[in-house]
Amino acid sequence: MTFWERIKQSLRNLMAGRQGVDQLSLALVWTGLGLYVLSALLGSGLLSLVSMAVYGYTLFRVFSRNMEKRSAENKRYLTRKNRIQTNAKQARTRFNNRKQFKYFRCPSCKAWLKLPRGAGVVTVTCGRCHNSFTQKG
Repeated sequence: MTFWERIKQSLRNLMAGRQGVDQLSLALVWTGLGLYVLSALLGSGLLSLVSMAVYGYTLFRVFSRNMEKRSAENKRYLTRKNRIQTNAKQARTRFNNRKQFKYFRCPSCKAWLKLPRGAGVVTVTCGRCHNSFTQKG
C-alpha cells in the first residue's frame, strides 16, 4: 500500500458513520467566506469572529455522528432554498410577462392568478380553492 492509499484509507476510517459534507455545509462555507471578506474590507473584528463561528459550526456538522439531526437540518435548508428560488423565478416570469397579462392574487387563498390584458371584467374561479370572484383583465 502506497503512502497516498494509506492516507485515503485513514480518511475513510475517520469519516465512517459521520455526516460529511452536504448542501447546508457548503452554503455555510460560502457564508463564512463572504463574512470573512466583508470583515476584512470593513475592518470589523466582530464579523471576523462570526465568520469563524460559522466555520466552527460547519466543521461540527461535517464530523457529527448524529446523522438524523443533520439530515433534518439539511432538508429544512433545501426546502427553504427551493421555496426562495421558486418565488424568485415566478416573480421574474410575472415581471417579464407584465405587458401581456395582469397578475393578481386570489382574495381567499392568496394564490397568484393571471388574465390577459384587455379581457374586460371576468368572473374568475381560483384553481386552488375554487373561489369565484370578478376581476378586471
